[in-house]
Amino acid sequence: MKIQDLMTSDVSFVQASDSIQKAAQLMESINVGSIPVCENKKVVGIITDRDIVLKAIAKGHNHEAKVSNCMSAQVVTVTPDTDAHEAADLMAQHQIRRLPVVDNSGNLVGICAIGDLATVDIHVNEAGDALSKISQPSQSQSSTLQ
Repeated sequence: MKIQDLMTSDVSFVQASDSIQKAAQLMESINVGSIPVCENKKVVGIITDRDIVLKAIAKGHNHEAKVSNCMSAQVVTVTPDTDAHEAADLMAQHQIRRLPVVDNSGNLVGICAIGDLATVDIHVNEAGDALSKISQPSQSQSSTLQ
């Protein structure tokens, strides 16, 4: 099964020049924890609720801080033709719960969440496996926890 069969195609996004308050308000209104950052529909980053807290609020920045100051610019994306098994593997490998879906020009055309993979019976085990790997601390985190 291909990502295009599972993805959500009506995707909200913010721009790098938007405020983190706008990003947080959008996250609240659509009940998500991350949003793609786009410039002219091209994905240039992703911002999470955790990014806002750790990279902006915890450092004393106010709600007017720009998305560009705390977004992640290294974004793992897939195309609509990506196999769902491969997407689950990418989520597990990179410990992420959402993959922006881009066309050949890099334009945002959808998003695939871990839950989208779990809705298809053949992917339940892979989605569960990916989620368990996503939820594990990374090597650097586990060494600081001990």
